Amino acid sequence: MKVKTVLISQPEPKVENSPYAELEDKLKVKVDFIPFIHVEGVESKEVRQQKIDLNDFTAIILTSRNAVDNYFRIAEEMRFKIPDSMKYFCQSEAVAYYLQKYVVYRKRKIYVGKRNFQDLVASIKKHKDEKFLLPSSDSLKPVVPQQLDKIGVDWTRGIFYKTVVSDLSHLKEVFYDVVVFFSPSGIKSLFENFPDFEQKETRIAAFGKTTLKMAEKHGLKVQIKAPTPEAPSMTMALENYIKDDKK
Repeated sequence: MKVKTVLISQPEPKVENSPYAELEDKLKVKVDFIPFIHVEGVESKEVRQQKIDLNDFTAIILTSRNAVDNYFRIAEEMRFKIPDSMKYFCQSEAVAYYLQKYVVYRKRKIYVGKRNFQDLVASIKKHKDEKFLLPSSDSLKPVVPQQLDKIGVDWTRGIFYKTVVSDLSHLKEVFYDVVVFFSPSGIKSLFENFPDFEQKETRIAAFGKTTLKMAEKHGLKVQIKAPTPEAPSMTMALENYIKDDKK
């Protein structure tokens, strides 16, 4: 079966000229975006139950846009006035740019990593006297606490939001040629929604080693993998596969 339809298990990118739009035009396939998981903020009382007092911290470690949104939401709910002296350590330029939604960028102390959390650790290490707060979801990559403990900084994790399985019941009778996963949580959502899911003719695409492992753990055969030397992005991996498929 040639690939005509692709389901991306994430929200649609909010950018013009998305690489997925280019993929649709170039290869004449239909690409749909349906999030298999979504984020819900926890209530401020739950944060208090974690014995977190926002006054205790002089620096914030922000690993995602969700972390940014939920830190400022909790601060507002707790009526905490964030001091101008607060230092922000952002995992990537995208996160730092998003921070401008809440603060005047040029008037704040903002430190930016290149992409991975390890890239940010060098900056954090230079500010060992700070007290760091890490607003995170209920699922956190092990590398984050490992790296922070390794450099010996004073840091506290706060669960400010949770990853929740989305209701996918509307997909019960819908078939896609390719389903794309970007996290183990997406695969978990698939099987929570459809415990009897059978792959049959569906091609599975997985981004990252942990996603691939989770797919294989659930007995899925993964035909499309990224990143690889030949396909550093998922759109490139899809394009290569679909082109080969059409030959």
